[in-house]
Amino acid sequence: MARLTDKTALVIGGARGLGHAIAERFTDEGAETYVTSRSRTDLEEAVEVIGAGAHAVVADPNRRADLVAAVEVIRARSGHLDVLVVNAGTGEPAGLDKITEDHVDRIVGLNVRSLLFAVQSALPLMGPGGSIILIGSAAGDMGFPGFSVYAATKAAVRSFARTWTLELAPRAIRVNVISPGPIDTAMHRRASEEVRQWLVSHVPLGRAGRPEEVAAAALFLAADESSFVAGVDLGVDGGMAQV
Repeated sequence: MARLTDKTALVIGGARGLGHAIAERFTDEGAETYVTSRSRTDLEEAVEVIGAGAHAVVADPNRRADLVAAVEVIRARSGHLDVLVVNAGTGEPAGLDKITEDHVDRIVGLNVRSLLFAVQSALPLMGPGGSIILIGSAAGDMGFPGFSVYAATKAAVRSFARTWTLELAPRAIRVNVISPGPIDTAMHRRASEEVRQWLVSHVPLGRAGRPEEVAAAALFLAADESSFVAGVDLGVDGGMAQV
């Protein structure tokens, strides 16, 4: 039997990159998977690639009303939500002397504020056995020159998981974090060759990860095999932030 049969999943930011890989794996494992993005075009392309069992929901994660509306779509079509993955996020370099209010508002807004309201919006539809998976980053545990705001937001994601694990345990809803290292996505490839080499040089396994490796970790945390796993920060980083 597929590992997510009879489960409904929502992947916030699932049209590209890691989110797309996670949504595809969930669907392959039997889940009815709802995928959000701001771009209808990106969503339609993603759902076509993923195939039957994937559903497109246009939603801007920066707009709380859009997040609530996305959950209402799931309520109307499926009636329940078993797995929530919050993948939407952004990061861009800025040294301490170059950080602006707009830089802070943009990165904190998407990586922290939107993540919080995504979880809050989804909770009314989640019951016992539910799994919330937050996408963090190895940067949350390391120093990355020029990425202080981004790294701070990913440390906040880890903090959210600790507190929400305690708050939601009485409802038998688990909260966990996946913290990828450098992963071979379009975003990673947009970085300069120098930056990519610098990142990989800090990975003990000596390479960038693959999106499907992150998706495999998300599947574990979504499936019943991880029913006694809560509050963890699962590094999918080739050892980058672990040793």
